[in-house]
Amino acid sequence: MKILTIEEEAERLKARFAKVNRAEFARAHSLKGGQSMIYQNITGRRPISLDAALAYARGFGCTLDDISPRLAAEALQASRQTEAGSSGVIQREPIHVISTEIAIPQYDTGGSMGAGVLLRDQPGEINGWRVTPDWLQKNVRSHTGVKNLAIVTGFGDSMRGMFNPGDPLLVDRGINTFDGDAVYFFRVGDEGFIKRLQRIPGEGIIASSENKAYRDWTIKPDMDFQILARVIKVWQSVDF
Repeated sequence: MKILTIEEEAERLKARFAKVNRAEFARAHSLKGGQSMIYQNITGRRPISLDAALAYARGFGCTLDDISPRLAAEALQASRQTEAGSSGVIQREPIHVISTEIAIPQYDTGGSMGAGVLLRDQPGEINGWRVTPDWLQKNVRSHTGVKNLAIVTGFGDSMRGMFNPGDPLLVDRGINTFDGDAVYFFRVGDEGFIKRLQRIPGEGIIASSENKAYRDWTIKPDMDFQILARVIKVWQSVDF
């Protein structure tokens, strides 16, 4: 890996923050020093610390090496050296890829799940996931940003065939308007739904279920309708 100067690290980080609200980022990722620390890091006034680099890596869904090859090299060197008891011999261990975890939270429907937006027949809740940047890159093809990802626990049986009650659904909160025919997490009044939405000329938006025991229905203009997120990936469980 090419070790960057403090100034080069600052320029690289500054580019990442070009369209990011620094105060919100600092709060969301518990960055010590807040947006002031971000300013000092992107201007090169203060070298990026390991704690700050890990927070940046989590927030941007990248590796420590992407933020600071200097810190990644130091962390790698430290991880490869272990004391071998009383012999005093330093043992070299296999090189491991320096990576960080990304926290994908549970979708907040207004307090705990079901309080604020009612999710009927929900068999428990998945409180969130922790994944590696590598997993996200290989398993989630497109999204509007790591900070917009959330987990919804499948509820009801209207979408059986796509997912089962209790299965995890990955949603993108950055998509909260109708963005073409797709599966959405939305509410009508205070009740939450996960349905496939399709715009039919002359009729409007039709909500359809995967389970054909449920009838399609039309979202009418006078309904209190709001798209909360677009469902971008689901997992269908199988019992053995």
